[in-house]
Amino acid sequence: MASCHIRSISLPSRSHPLTVNIEEQLCKLNASQSSSIEHKLSGLKNLFKSVDDILELSLAQRTISSERQSHSVENAINGSLELLDICDTTRDLFSQMKECLQELELSLRRRKGGDSSFTSEVDAHMVSRKKLNKAISKCLRNLKKKERNFTAATLDNNSNLENMISLLSTVQEISLVMFESILSFVSQPKVKSLPSSWLVIPKLLQSKRISCEVEIELNAVEKIDAELLILKSSNDINLSQLQKLLKGLETLESSIQKAEEELECIYRRLVKIRVSLLNIQNH
Repeated sequence: MASCHIRSISLPSRSHPLTVNIEEQLCKLNASQSSSIEHKLSGLKNLFKSVDDILELSLAQRTISSERQSHSVENAINGSLELLDICDTTRDLFSQMKECLQELELSLRRRKGGDSSFTSEVDAHMVSRKKLNKAISKCLRNLKKKERNFTAATLDNNSNLENMISLLSTVQEISLVMFESILSFVSQPKVKSLPSSWLVIPKLLQSKRISCEVEIELNAVEKIDAELLILKSSNDINLSQLQKLLKGLETLESSIQKAEEELECIYRRLVKIRVSLLNIQNH
């Protein structure tokens, strides 16, 4: 995953507490690549709240308004729309993932276990997951492309504006990386660091001979996928196995539901940021 260099974004003369707070939050997010999805979402939510707060400052408003026709201000406003689109897409993909899990849970509960195979239920889920993963992969490719093409704005004449645009630019840069990481949570697993292929994971789980490396590699979504492959390959599923899988599905659904709620809060805060920037530009 890409990492970002945190530039100095202090406003002139002395740092405002809000600016210092944003710098600290950016550094924490930049260092949170291995943290939980809940931590990343919470970090983004707090970051955007602080950005909205700083745009309420008269100094920030005067600075942006004085150069409202400049290319750098236009880029900042376009960047706010870009983050809104990314957040909306991420929220929609999480919603689709939750629907996939709910449909699977309903189909499994209807069967209640027994001697017959669960092949049809698992296959139907995997078809839905494949379609969803295609959309996620496309979004991830777009995010990586934006990260590669990202360049920080530089100005020559107005140090106030330069610092303000630097703040917004760095926020956008870190946010792109965080959304990439958040989306990766619901994407199908990559097998680079696994022994041979994804199909080896169910065998390892089934035999209970799992290395620490593989345990670390699997997140909650991947574990469910692995358990489903076990379910598909077994001819005799007892009730306790099915109940364990259903419990895992409920837990994962709950996590995705919480992520959706956090993404909704983040979306609303991004809307406020964009409205603030447009209002400053137009007055």
